[in-house]
Amino acid sequence: MHARAIALLGLLVSAVLLLLAPLAVPSDYSWVPHTLSEAAAQGVPGAWVARLGLALFGVAVLVLARRLSVWGVAGRWLHGLFGLCLVASAVFPSRSWVDVAPFNATLDTLHSIAATAMGFAFAIGVVCVAVSRRRVRVLDGLVVAASVALPLTMLAQQDTAGLWQRAMFGLAYAWFATEAFDVGVSRDRSR
Repeated sequence: MHARAIALLGLLVSAVLLLLAPLAVPSDYSWVPHTLSEAAAQGVPGAWVARLGLALFGVAVLVLARRLSVWGVAGRWLHGLFGLCLVASAVFPSRSWVDVAPFNATLDTLHSIAATAMGFAFAIGVVCVAVSRRRVRVLDGLVVAASVALPLTMLAQQDTAGLWQRAMFGLAYAWFATEAFDVGVSRDRSR
């Protein structure tokens, strides 16, 4: 199977898992205030669904970073870091949304570090890819602006943090899928 098809399949399966994750965890979880990290949190029954979704998203991006030379060296490395950080965010789960639930502080800290690095790697990686391809697409500008604005919105409006994070993830999915598809179409047209 072609790497582009594997990446697109990974993106699709991971998106479906992350959409289904709220159904797998306890009913007091709500996707509007609670983040994907909380659906994948420590000690949460059914958290494996969100963890698998995050990990598959990361692996799909790693496949793209390995194969898409049009991203340039910096773009490939930064998106590779983004993919690794996604996998790390699944391996090192955050604390639960339940305040009294026990948790491992080290895992929670490692999750926060991975999530923060992931955001920076994505935004800077998109800019590097745009520079490498010598053109900025509308989606490039939108995802870079969203990667700055939406985390700030999540901090300011914590009662809707899950909604804003899902919007951010949705844009990232759209960007990676578009990249995989566009590169594949370009190769197909050149043959």
